[in-house]
Amino acid sequence: MNSQPPGSIFGPESGNPSAPSGRSTAGQAVLGCLKPILGIVLLFAVVAVGRQFFEGDKEPTGGSGGGAGGSSSQSEEWKVGDCAGPDPDDGADAYQKLDCDDSKAKIKALKIMSGSILPDSIQCPGGTDEIIEVRISFSSSDGGSGLPGQTVCGRNLSGDHPGDPGAGGGQLVKGDCINSQAAEVACGEGGSDVLKVLDLTKTADQCPSKTTDPLELTMAVGRPYDVICAART
Repeated sequence: MNSQPPGSIFGPESGNPSAPSGRSTAGQAVLGCLKPILGIVLLFAVVAVGRQFFEGDKEPTGGSGGGAGGSSSQSEEWKVGDCAGPDPDDGADAYQKLDCDDSKAKIKALKIMSGSILPDSIQCPGGTDEIIEVRISFSSSDGGSGLPGQTVCGRNLSGDHPGDPGAGGGQLVKGDCINSQAAEVACGEGGSDVLKVLDLTKTADQCPSKTTDPLELTMAVGRPYDVICAART
C-alpha cells in the first residue's frame, strides 16, 4: 500500500506544484488586512513619542543642583537685564516679562542661554536664583507647552539670593557646599561631612590639586560635568 508523507506545516514542499492550502490563503488575507491597521497604530506611536520628545514634561524643572524653575510661553525674545514676574493666567510657576520698575517684577535676567530638551545641559552662572524656560508657542491654546526657545538665568530683585555660591540653593556651582551624599547644603551649616565644591569637571584627573574628595556622579544625559571636585572645609 502506498503511503504519502504528511505535508509541511509551512506549506507545500518545494517539489509539489499544487496550490497553497486554504489555511495559508486565509492567513495571508488576514495579514493583508492587518497591515494598514498596524501602520496607523505605528504612526500614532511615533507622533506621541515625538510630541513627548519635543515638549517634554510641562512641569518646570530646575537645575542639576536642585534649583527652582519656572516657565514662560511667550515667543518674544528675552535679553540680559529684562525683568519678569508671576503670570498666574499661564500657570502657578509661569512668568511674564515686565518693566523692572513694575511692583510685580520679581527677577532680572542675569544670563540668556539657548533652550534645550535636556534640562541637565543648562548650567547657569553662580548667583542665579531662578531658571525660566521660555518655550516657543504657535498658538494661544498651547497652554505653556511648545518647543524650547531660551533659558533665562534670573536673579531675585529682592535681597534674598539662595543661588549665591555657598547659600545652599540654586544650581550647584563652584563655591557651593555639599554633604557626603553630594546634596547641596549651605556652607554656613558646618558639620563634619560638609565639603566645599572646588570645581565641576568631566573626569577626576581634571580636578584641582587641592581636591580631597572627587565625587563621581551617575551619568546624566547632557550634564556638562560628571565629577564634583570637593575638599574638606
